[in-house]
Amino acid sequence: MTEFPESRHAVVVMGVSGSGKTTIGRLLAEGLGAAFVDADDLHPDTNRAKMSAGVPLTDDDRWPWLESVGRVIRDETLAGGSIVACSALKRAYRDRIAAAADDDVSFIHLTGSTATISARMQERPGHFMPPALLTSQLETLEPLEPQERGATFANVGDPREVVSRIRDLL
Repeated sequence: MTEFPESRHAVVVMGVSGSGKTTIGRLLAEGLGAAFVDADDLHPDTNRAKMSAGVPLTDDDRWPWLESVGRVIRDETLAGGSIVACSALKRAYRDRIAAAADDDVSFIHLTGSTATISARMQERPGHFMPPALLTSQLETLEPLEPQERGATFANVGDPREVVSRIRDLL
């Protein structure tokens, strides 16, 4: 296992629901010897209930959750680095995470065709995020801007190959 390249650094694997954040994030963390955190696990019950009912979250719903994500990143990176799976759909969300993390954070934006992502979501029975919310996530998504620290990767093919391409960048 390779050491995480920079101590006190975090990588947020971002994208819409079904883009492969958890799969790629877990594999990346495993390969780098870093902690893995799934930001979905940090949602309060009220957010989960809304999404389960097919109601998109508002920014007001997201702010406390994003602050929690940032605090967890800060705590985990003190131990040597972390990989976090988090939608981080808007620039303002990414800025809020980075500010709460009080640390260097890079973003890896996973993309894929709407058909592929929708199919992945259909294969997750019981997940709190229903496929019906994919459209609202795509409408909310703001791709990484040139001045943001990060890169965009198409999540197509074998997940280990995608992780290999990401690791080459890191």
